[in-house]
Amino acid sequence: MAYQHISSRDNPLFKQLKALSSSSRERRSAGKLLLDGAHLLEAYLQTFGEPELLVISEGDIALDVMHLLDQLVEIRTITMPASMFGAISPVKTPTGILALVKTPALTPPEQPDFVLMLESIQDPGNLGSLLRNAAAAGVDVVYLSEGCTEAWSPRALRGGQGAHFVLPIVEQVDLPAVIRNFEGQTLATTMHGASLYDQALSGRVAFVIGNEGAGLSQAVIDAATTQVTIPMPGKVESLNAAAAAAVCLFERVRQTRAV
Repeated sequence: MAYQHISSRDNPLFKQLKALSSSSRERRSAGKLLLDGAHLLEAYLQTFGEPELLVISEGDIALDVMHLLDQLVEIRTITMPASMFGAISPVKTPTGILALVKTPALTPPEQPDFVLMLESIQDPGNLGSLLRNAAAAGVDVVYLSEGCTEAWSPRALRGGQGAHFVLPIVEQVDLPAVIRNFEGQTLATTMHGASLYDQALSGRVAFVIGNEGAGLSQAVIDAATTQVTIPMPGKVESLNAAAAAAVCLFERVRQTRAV
């Protein structure tokens, strides 16, 4: 593998990578993003093949990164000092490898059976966890409302642990309209709905999860067919969005496995 070395922060490629790391507008405009670490890169490789570019730190490199590099000998690779690598890495503790890739665009099925809809989720880490839960439960597509944090931000990618590469994600949708157009049950999670465990969930189902603090808007609640609540016998008022989604999604998994 022949490496190209970069040592100046004025290098045009360095500037491009730094912009992709820090700017959602740049990621959307370029249709590209940076993956940090062997785990995310391996997950990407399994579905989409080789990245456009590898970036390697001249600092210490983890063993799993070294093994991965042995498999990617034909990929254009650049090296840079650890201080420069840290400036473009989207994580606080860089792993020593970054990959420049095209932003995936998986096509959802025309008539999905199992859907997660999210309204105004603000925390990227929470969004990543929600996507990871959805992928683990076998959800067909996730819809993100206007006002949701970016699905492809570094923190959301890290929280998703590869979910982004197996799960169709549709951003910036008119959520009430999507709910009304869904041909199945749409279950809005609220504090005062019917018990989740009294619902028949073996057919087409969409769960709607709201903002971490404010919950769902009235427009979304009104568009849904049913309001549901997760019974909580303990002395807390609510679960966080990712935990609530996990309970709902896997209750549907439990019911469909029994059919």
